[in-house]
Amino acid sequence: MLAVIAGLTDGGLRDARAQHASLLAVRPKAHVLDDATVARLQRVTADSLDWCDVYDEQLQRWRAGRLTAAQTLEVDRLVQVTSEARTVHTQILAVADELAQGTIERQLAKSDIELGLEYVLGRHRP
Repeated sequence: MLAVIAGLTDGGLRDARAQHASLLAVRPKAHVLDDATVARLQRVTADSLDWCDVYDEQLQRWRAGRLTAAQTLEVDRLVQVTSEARTVHTQILAVADELAQGTIERQLAKSDIELGLEYVLGRHRP
C-alpha cells in the first residue's frame, strides 16, 4: 500500500508542478480562458488539496506503527512530497483566482472605454 500512496503523491506533485508552469505561462493572456475552465481548475485543485490531507493522515498512521528502516525513510519522504504538493496547489489556486479576473467573459463584459483605458494605462498588452 505504501507504494500506491508513493505513486499517487509523486505523480500528483509532478502534475501540479506542470499545471502551475502552464498557468504562469498563460497569466499574461488570461483572456484566452473562460470562466468554466477556471472554475474547473479551482475545483480540481481544491480536491487535490483535500487528497493531501488524506495522504497525510495515512502517513501519520504508518508512522505510529512498526516500520522497517526503509519504510520509515519512504514515509518521511512522502510527508515532504505531500507538503510540497500542498504548497504548489495553493499557488495554483492563487494564480487561478488572478486569472479568473481576466477571462474572456470578464473582458467582454467591459465597455470599449474601459478596455481602451486599460490598454492606455498599460494594464493589458495588445
